[in-house]
Amino acid sequence: MQATMRAMQFDAASRPLVLRTLDIPVPGDHQVLIKVSACGVCRTDLHVVDGDLPNPKQHVVPGHEVVGTVAALGPRVTTLTLGERVGVPWLGWTCGDCSHCRSGRENLCDRAQFTGYTLDGGFAEYTLADVRFCFRLPALYSDTEAAPLLCAGLIGYRALQATGTARRVGIYGFGAAAHIITQVACHEGREILAFTRGGDATAQEFARSLGAVWAGSSEEQPAGLLDAAILFAPVGNLVPRALQAVGKGGIVVCAGIHMSDIPAFPYSLLWGERRIVSVANLTRADGEAFLAIAPTVPVRTTAVPYPLAEANSALNSLRAGTLTGAAVLTT
Repeated sequence: MQATMRAMQFDAASRPLVLRTLDIPVPGDHQVLIKVSACGVCRTDLHVVDGDLPNPKQHVVPGHEVVGTVAALGPRVTTLTLGERVGVPWLGWTCGDCSHCRSGRENLCDRAQFTGYTLDGGFAEYTLADVRFCFRLPALYSDTEAAPLLCAGLIGYRALQATGTARRVGIYGFGAAAHIITQVACHEGREILAFTRGGDATAQEFARSLGAVWAGSSEEQPAGLLDAAILFAPVGNLVPRALQAVGKGGIVVCAGIHMSDIPAFPYSLLWGERRIVSVANLTRADGEAFLAIAPTVPVRTTAVPYPLAEANSALNSLRAGTLTGAAVLTT
């Protein structure tokens, strides 16, 4: 096997990402080396690069929607074999011992490590992963199609689950996660209403093509109240708007890992047992459940491919809101 690889590294002193030649890492006891074939570009990667998330690993390689094949096994790995195709998500390691881990809430582990943030990720030709946090992927999907499932899909699924049995659900910010979870929600018999920035007719038409019963600006209020709202857009001033759109007993789910400050709003918007909750990371149980459901819908991902060396262009497109679907780096 070759000794070096190409990788896009982040250095806070020299934004944007820099293409460098690095040594291929060697897997530890419970790790696997993955030859990366595709890696999705997520808004969380943008938050890392733009400095919204503090204290990333020094010279980190971003990317946490990793798809590839197992190229080498750590000495104690017994659950995967060479050549198997796997996906690696945002949650890359947990302690397994704390009260959160022991109670099925490993997404809240205080010692957790995250792919592409505190651990090197998939904007590279090779990456390491803890074998516990590698998922076998449905054969229905190509590598490029599968990549967005690993965060946009998983976080979207956890956010949808947080709405409980809500039938009429508003989605604010119609990007990668929204385009996946809209398909799941419609499959479950729910009604989806899509709220987009400004008068983005392209995003609104995209939402309707996936089954949304209504699509309009995030400043509009459609006829009838929502049972729940999911905020994928990291915009704090959308929280009061969403509260205004949901009925009594409704829930507003904030699905991003970062959001601008939520402005003050009158208590009357919250009264009536309305709730605001956040979704933090994911669990392996989320991954297993969603990856089993996705091919039965079947979820179809809209992927916009970019070569690895053009990661900055992909991030710029995401920042500008010009993507329809999800950007995916390919090697």
